[in-house]
Amino acid sequence: MANPGLTITDNLAARRYEAHLDGELAGFLEYRPAGTRRILIHTEVLGVFAGRGVGAALARHAFDSARAAGTRVTVKCPFVRSWLGRHPEYAAVATPDAGVRSDP
Repeated sequence: MANPGLTITDNLAARRYEAHLDGELAGFLEYRPAGTRRILIHTEVLGVFAGRGVGAALARHAFDSARAAGTRVTVKCPFVRSWLGRHPEYAAVATPDAGVRSDP
């Protein structure tokens, strides 16, 4: 779902990606650095923003960022794991323990 007012930033101090919708915090995806990769731990979308694609945008941003940096992610967050299952084009960015197979 496209959200023209949605911006996502990497809050390094808080170790999370943050989604802002029209300037207001709409959700976040917490991670833990592990060498060159990031372990995606927990996604939370604030109640009033539920159902507007914020969680999916956070997941996509995490994978796009890793792909652009030539790194990988490990998925521990159930939401992101479910999202990844619906987006197999990102499976190669996930470490093998992500629970999603990259082969048909």
